[in-house]
Amino acid sequence: MRTLQGKHVLVTGGASGIGRLMALDFARRGARVSVWDLNADGIKALADEAAAAGLAVNGVVCDIADCGMVHERAKELREKTGTPDILVNNAGIVSGKDIFGISPAEVEKTFKVNVFSLFWMTGAFLPAMLERGSGHIVNIASAAGIVGVRSLTDYCASKFATFGFNESLRMELGRLKSKIKTTVVCPYFINTGMFDGVRTRFPLLLPILKSETAAARIVRAILAGRKLYVLPRFAYLTFFLRSFPTAALDFCANFFGINHAMDEFRGRKS
Repeated sequence: MRTLQGKHVLVTGGASGIGRLMALDFARRGARVSVWDLNADGIKALADEAAAAGLAVNGVVCDIADCGMVHERAKELREKTGTPDILVNNAGIVSGKDIFGISPAEVEKTFKVNVFSLFWMTGAFLPAMLERGSGHIVNIASAAGIVGVRSLTDYCASKFATFGFNESLRMELGRLKSKIKTTVVCPYFINTGMFDGVRTRFPLLLPILKSETAAARIVRAILAGRKLYVLPRFAYLTFFLRSFPTAALDFCANFFGINHAMDEFRGRKS
């Protein structure tokens, strides 16, 4: 596991949830951490908490769905702090609505934040990483990017896209024989406000992950250079099930309660 002492880490959506916890963990390990988020109050609270603990965390308000703003903020960051050694594309949103209840505007917003931002963020920093000859791009997908879940059509579609984006990026970097690393993370539901109200039928096999535990494990996986990290481990079974007839996958999704997980979904209160 490599050291982070003196390294620069950029985390999007880092003012709350696992983004905030990862940012603090990176900082405790000696990294200089930059956080981009739309939540100005959350950024200030994080900066105050980090300063009180003597940690190097700098927050900037940025709408990662806005390509122009991303490149503007990236230019400022490169001039002030340099190109990040690790870019964590963590920011994401969820509507929790089925195909009949979600509006076109909500679908568009989901894809702007969860998918388009991957292109804007990676495009803003990858060229400098390639020129430097080092870097690590981390994309936070979801177990919902491996198997579809009821009431998550837009979210699942966006996370399937995230998984595909990361895989294609890894292949392209491999063709260039680049030393830049990629990691895609696929966690099951995490008990942040984002998924408030979700339930699990078999908590020993598919637990609703504690945010602190999930964030710590993800950071360790990143530092270990894992190309794919799925948690909990039981969720890796999904890849195996995809080799079976579709009916078998559907049966398992129903049996393990995956398709009922969103029945009592409330989400984050705005």
